[in-house]
Amino acid sequence: MWNTFFSPKEALLALGMRRNMTDVVDFGCGYGTFTIPAAQITPGLVHAFDIEADMIASTREKAERYNLGNVRLYHRDFISYGTGLPGASADYVMLFNILHAEEPNKLLSESYRILRPGGLLGIMHWNHDPETPRGPPMTIRPRPEQCAMWAEETGYLMDKRFVDLPPYHYGLQARKGQLS
Repeated sequence: MWNTFFSPKEALLALGMRRNMTDVVDFGCGYGTFTIPAAQITPGLVHAFDIEADMIASTREKAERYNLGNVRLYHRDFISYGTGLPGASADYVMLFNILHAEEPNKLLSESYRILRPGGLLGIMHWNHDPETPRGPPMTIRPRPEQCAMWAEETGYLMDKRFVDLPPYHYGLQARKGQLS
């Protein structure tokens, strides 16, 4: 069903994911919708986190089915406790359909901490449109300009403020600034 809402591989590529990225992180991997295509794009490691054990099991089953040995799964409350990954260790971070969480600043801060200088952040969310099927309630669904503002407040530099991901999503791409 999720594949009718977007093309995961095309969304990843539109939001900056590249083959030469060695460490990729998926916050809230769910059913592996983006973890699996990311692991197919890069030969590097894809670290996938979820608070739900069932989601980790589903992603594990898909990684095994596709013989993807580069997926690392973590059953963890990453909002409360972070990822546990070393600082400045990732090339790309996915915050897809998750910034409606109660504390988006915690997710953005942890993503910033683990990204290498120059590393990329991809943000994807449901359009702020009541006709969009599924997704979080409109009262907590962030608009693109909110996501951009939160990312900039965290220290990110915006590369793409709006990427249309039809039919029901938008994206943003930001990068962690170089250390001076």
